Amino acid sequence: MPPGFYLCSADWIGRYMPEVWVQPDTLDDENRKFAQSPLRKPVFLNSLPKSGSHLLRNILRMFVPVEQQYKADFIQWPNLQQHKHAFNPARPMMSWGHLFMADASVIETAPTRRILLYRDPYDWVIARARFFLSEQFSGNVDHLKSGEFDVDELLTMMIFGLPGKAPSLNDIYELNVAAWLGTKTFIVKYEDLVHNLGIIDSDAAEAYFANLFEACGIERPGDWRDRVAIGSDRKQSGTAREQLTGVSVEFPETLSARHKALVDYQAPGLRTLLGYA
Repeated sequence: MPPGFYLCSADWIGRYMPEVWVQPDTLDDENRKFAQSPLRKPVFLNSLPKSGSHLLRNILRMFVPVEQQYKADFIQWPNLQQHKHAFNPARPMMSWGHLFMADASVIETAPTRRILLYRDPYDWVIARARFFLSEQFSGNVDHLKSGEFDVDELLTMMIFGLPGKAPSLNDIYELNVAAWLGTKTFIVKYEDLVHNLGIIDSDAAEAYFANLFEACGIERPGDWRDRVAIGSDRKQSGTAREQLTGVSVEFPETLSARHKALVDYQAPGLRTLLGYA
């Protein structure tokens, strides 16, 4: 899901809120099959769009009572004031969104346990392009689905953005990710999450998820692996790669050397800051 803002030279913010169509899941019913311990403090799952937001959210939904899950919307800058009650410490909830770092967002989320999810910019470029071309996405860049653009052109647009229509990679990462690194927040890398899902029976995965649950204020039950398996089922995520429909372009598994160089040119030092280089 693209962010709800367009930032250019830090001097103006747009109000671009695309429509995202997602099939409903059955996780509320699955959740109620397990004994749940209530949250004692609000949790906000902040994430870079197209970085595994639904994966992290769905896993953690299996550990929080349904009544404490704030489902009204993905919280973003344009709708922050409408949903700031999601962070009320007197009524602890787990909420989620794509909220960039600014004075109001820091103030409103101060009572929460902040979790920040992001992924390698190299892989994000491909994920963003695929999502823009899918039937699940609708916004002011729908002309990209016309078939008039080749893969290289589409990936380049994902890196540099489209003036007045879609922010550049650097714009998105700057306030959605990089600026939050200077605040109190618990970092989750998409790649680490996926890796530990793949070795779920190992001691390393147990330690990884123990740290994640502790950061969220979640009591780790003995059946945690069963819950993680249900929450991470890709069939429960309407935006998982295989759930996207209408994508007629075949994207590469990894960026070419040239496009990697363009990412590094457009956002110099970003991958080093995020721990990827």
